[in-house]
Amino acid sequence: MLWILYDIQKYYYPILVFIGLPVNVVTLVILSQGKCGLSSCVTHYLMAMSVTDLLIIILDLIMRRLPIVFSSQFRFVTKLKVCNIHAVLLYAVTDCSIWFTVAFTIDRYVAICCPKLKAKYCTKKKAAVIITAVTAICCLKNIFWYFILGNGYTLLHYSWFCYITNKAFYTPFWSAIQSLHHVLTPGLPFFLILLFNILTVKNILVANRARRRIRSANAVGGQKDLELESRKNSIVLLFVVSGNFILLWMVFMVNSIYVRIAVDNFIVSYISQYAQEIGFMLQLLSCSTNTFIYAVTQRKFKEDLQYVLKCPVTWITSSTKHQKEPNNPQH
Repeated sequence: MLWILYDIQKYYYPILVFIGLPVNVVTLVILSQGKCGLSSCVTHYLMAMSVTDLLIIILDLIMRRLPIVFSSQFRFVTKLKVCNIHAVLLYAVTDCSIWFTVAFTIDRYVAICCPKLKAKYCTKKKAAVIITAVTAICCLKNIFWYFILGNGYTLLHYSWFCYITNKAFYTPFWSAIQSLHHVLTPGLPFFLILLFNILTVKNILVANRARRRIRSANAVGGQKDLELESRKNSIVLLFVVSGNFILLWMVFMVNSIYVRIAVDNFIVSYISQYAQEIGFMLQLLSCSTNTFIYAVTQRKFKEDLQYVLKCPVTWITSSTKHQKEPNNPQH
């Protein structure tokens, strides 16, 4: 069954690359225009998430997964002594992607549930500061991989795609680093996203009941509540983005915890190998789904996406039509 899963990956990963690269580029182009009806701080977070998704596709899918799946065609990779540098960049970008989702979740919690803090916290400048700080912390956190991992590629289906140095492998420090790595990515983000979503739902239910009572007392029940409509759009985007992250990272997180427990208790299980590969596949799928989420939940983004997709077809059609038109005779 494991080999069947490896065979599926030979089609799955190239398809993800084929879809993920263009959709993330298109998403960045659309969001950079600032015409999707989203606030500037939300646009900043979504752009940051799209940038990290694009980098994960390059650093993980193209430069890590494809050489492993097609190892016979990528033997030359073993001669490139840069795996530890590659690992630092990949793990830093993955951390950024996860913590940008956390930052976005907290931003939406403040915007929906904390009106007094909204004007001060939910701004373009504050979003830029948070994104910069998260990026710097994630880069600093992952520098230690350069010293723990060797510079050679394994080209094998291991969690760590670089060879581990003997000095690190036989020390308690290595075990502690692995445990801390999985706690911070994605253990703690899971907890924070769930916590702030629960708090947001609780606040929304209380606020909506109070608002309906006020509107009933004022006899305006037949009119649309623009405040509730705006809040609904923000909530849908928040929950879909957060839910997408939780669902697609769940297998990876649970398997990471299980593997850590199994290693500490000397338990041998082949189930974790299946879960590990499925976890990788779902995790990488999350890099290609945000564009479709925005298209489904945001009407203006959907319109811009349709326009961008129609442009090449329109250009080809007009060029073909122009070429077929006969030249006007000169008198």
